[in-house]
Formats: sequence, C-alpha cells, structure tokens
Amino acid sequence: MPLGEALRKRRKALGLTLQELAKRVDADTGNLSRIERGAQGLSEAMLRRLCAALDCSPAYLYAHAEAAAGTSQQSGPRLSLLQPQEFVSWFRSVAPYIHAFGGRTFVIAFGGEVVDDGQFVALAHDLNLLASLEVRLVLVHGARPQIESRLKRARIDSRFAGGLRVTDKTTMEAVKEANGAIRVEIEALLSMGLVNSPMAGSDIRVASGNFVTARPVGVHEGVDLQHTGEVRKIDAAGIQKRLDDGELVLLSPLGYSPTGETFNLTLEDVATSTAIALDADKLIFLMDTPGVHNVRGELLREMTAEKARNLLRHAQHKEAVNITEDVRYYLPSAIRACDHGVARTHLICRHTDGAILQELFTHEGIGTMVTEMPLESMRQADIGDVGGLLQLIEPLEAEGILVKRGRERLEMEIGHFFVMEHDSRIIGCAALYPFQNEKQAELACMAVHPTFRGGGRGERLLHYLEEEAKRRGIRSLFVLTTRTAHWFVERGYVEADVGALPPAKQQLYNYQRRSKVFVKTI
Repeated sequence: MPLGEALRKRRKALGLTLQELAKRVDADTGNLSRIERGAQGLSEAMLRRLCAALDCSPAYLYAHAEAAAGTSQQSGPRLSLLQPQEFVSWFRSVAPYIHAFGGRTFVIAFGGEVVDDGQFVALAHDLNLLASLEVRLVLVHGARPQIESRLKRARIDSRFAGGLRVTDKTTMEAVKEANGAIRVEIEALLSMGLVNSPMAGSDIRVASGNFVTARPVGVHEGVDLQHTGEVRKIDAAGIQKRLDDGELVLLSPLGYSPTGETFNLTLEDVATSTAIALDADKLIFLMDTPGVHNVRGELLREMTAEKARNLLRHAQHKEAVNITEDVRYYLPSAIRACDHGVARTHLICRHTDGAILQELFTHEGIGTMVTEMPLESMRQADIGDVGGLLQLIEPLEAEGILVKRGRERLEMEIGHFFVMEHDSRIIGCAALYPFQNEKQAELACMAVHPTFRGGGRGERLLHYLEEEAKRRGIRSLFVLTTRTAHWFVERGYVEADVGALPPAKQQLYNYQRRSKVFVKTI
C-alpha cells in the first residue's frame, strides 16, 4: 500500500521512531506498523492525526504515495510514449467504454476541499475529456471549508446537530457568499482554453439556476436547524433541457422555497436527489479516502447495495476503524441512489490524479462501485458470445491445456456452452455435452480469465454446471484433463479408466493426448 510507505518515509525523514509516533497520535505501535506495511486500513480520523504529528497534509502523503507507486510499477504496464504499442493497446481497450458512455448522464459530486486545495484544475481537464466524449455532466460542489473560513474570519462559532450545520441568519450569509465564490471559480476554470494544455479547443458552457426546491429540516435532536434544509424537488426537466443543449450543469448545495427562502443543503442530498430525478447512469463521489474498506482493511472494488447496508449495520454495533467519516456520509447516499434506480455509484479518492478516468476507463477501477445487483452472473451462451469465448480459450488452447476449437466448431456447439459474466464481460466458460442414454455428461472447456482467478469463480462455475446437469436428469459427470487433475479431485471427482466413458465418447478418445478421466456421481 503506497500510502503506508509514504507515512513511513515521512516519519523517518523527521527522525521519529514508530513508538514515538504512536505516542503522539495515541495509537498502538503494532497497528501503526501494520498501516505502514499496508496490512491494515487507515481511517480518515487516524490519517488526520498522523498528518498533524508528521507536520504535513493528507494531500502531501497521497502525492508521495502516487509517486512511489509510479516508481515501483515501472516494469508493469505503464503507458509511455517510449512504448507506443502499449499505448495503442490501451487506447483500443477503452473503446468499449467510449461507446458505452456517449450520451449517458453522470452526476459528479465533490467537496469544497477540491477547489480549496487547487485540485479542480486537474479535475477540469478530466471533465473536459468526458464532455468531448458526449457524456452529459452534472456537477454538484460542496462548500464546507469555505464556509468555515468565512465564519472564522467573522469570529462566529460553527454549530452542528446530528452532522448537520445549524444555519442561522448570520451563518446563512456566509453560506451564500462561500457558494457564490466557489461557483465563480469553478466556472472560470471550466472556461480555460490554453494552447498546449488539455483544455485546448474546449468549449464547455456552464448552466446553473434554481433547479433545487427545498424545505426546512426543522428541529433535529432538539435543536432548531433554522435555514438548514433538505431537497424537496429537483427540476429534472429544466436540467435535461440544458443537457440536451450540450451544456454542463453546475449545482450548489442551496435550495429555494416557493416562499422565496434560501436553504443550506448537504452536498450528498443534492447529488443523490439529482441523480435519482435524472435517472442518471452514474453517481460519482470524490472523497478523502480511496473507497470502502472491509473489517480487514481491504479495499472493496465493488459491492451491492445490500452488502453496503450490512456493512453500515455492522459498523453501528461494533467499532469499525476502517469505516471513515466520508464513507459514513456517502455510502448511505449510494444505497439510496441504487434503491431508486441509479445504476452505479462510485466512491473514489480526490487525491488521486485522474481518479475519475481511472475509475471509468479501466475494468478494475480504483475505488468502490456500489450497484443494485451483483455484477457477476452465469447463463447459457448464445451466438453473440463466440468472440468473447475465443478470446478466453485461445491462450489456453495454445498452451495445450484445452483442446483446440475453431470458430466454426464453437458456433456449431454454442448451445452446449455456459458463460460467467462480470459487468457484461465474459470472464469464464464451460461446456456440458450430455449422453442421455447413459445419463452421463461431459464437462469440458472450463476456463476462467487470468485476472479473475483465485476468487472461487471456478468453483462457482463448476457448481452451476453440476446443478444444470441435475436439472437435465444427468446422474454423473466426467471430465478429461491433462493439467488440472488435483483441482477436480479436491472437488469430489474420482479417477477412472477410459472404459468408464460412454461408448460414443470412448470411440473419440485421443490416445495421443492421453487425458486423465475423472468421474463424479451427482
């Protein structure tokens, strides 16, 4: 984990021992050691304590973490003008995403910290790229640090109740001022068009207005929140018209009432309500941490809304050091979005340069994607799957692991094949050839894409075909293999001789290949 390495280097640069740092941040030395090794996740609160003790900012650590990651991966598939073929391969690989995203609606939400820390310049470059691909963009910005700065200058104390700001009349003036300043700065940065820059030739027109109708939250936990509100209605038709005209829509966390009042809203409420109202294809939150981590500190690349609900429920009953403040804010919004029809919500780190592009244009992504339903499924193959099947099995055929099948044979036998899909991409396959007279079936051409091995997918695919065989009245399965004998033995298959095969299969047995026969009664 590069962030842990960046922490370690900063600590050593200051001449601190692990014990001294642990004392400064009131943490266990063993936990800090695991964080530095990347064996344990890092909460936002702990990150801020460590930054205070190490006299640096989170942005500083993330920048050095990225630099370390870049250095350590020079032997990997990094894009470089000195490696044009790799660039060509990568560029071709993103073509499906370009086709898929054109004309789609993305709602992108980010806190005021992105503007405050100067990160919006790089984000503007990425937004310009998405706009050039005809992605319909709605931006929702936050303003908390800017509001806090103005209140501090005016010597006004901030008050919160249940995570919501108590917005009195004086605070409301600071809220309006902060949002106005951020809006102007964002519009200015989106208007850039310098030659020899990523914005060269860009023509982004920004639209904003009173698209959000709000109502007061009222009294919460015994405290009158006054001008703090919640979304009542989104003018979806008005926003769609601006998007149809090729404009980028910019929304502030402010809402207006029919009585002419203005309310201070939360970023996540505005973003989620807008995504739901527009039936957006994606809702993207930029936050301080890389995404959602499980109890072991491992980044969850994808999760269903139900799994996210269980994670939050578990966090309420037990101390969850890996559930950061950002996740507590944004994950419930992701669940709400999924429950109301938004296909996918992404939680990604704002400190990673090009985070949106890495999340959207790579199959693995860099953050956490929340979906309503699991991305993986299994089904019977059809003729449209032939190309994907060939890509999957041809490398294994070249190694001699699978018997070679040409496109013509595959097309003829496609009815025997079953595929495992991940996000509409074929990542696994197997074929079932029944011998009805003997109540037997051959399990053949079983393969899982190398990127997706090690996650139990082969076992799930095997179980799926065994259940399918039972449904067809098959009593036993047999496989012929030269390389994976132990894998099948571990799953209940018993070695047998060629005489155990159906007579028709015995006649086709290749004695030169000398595949081993394994049988399982189901």
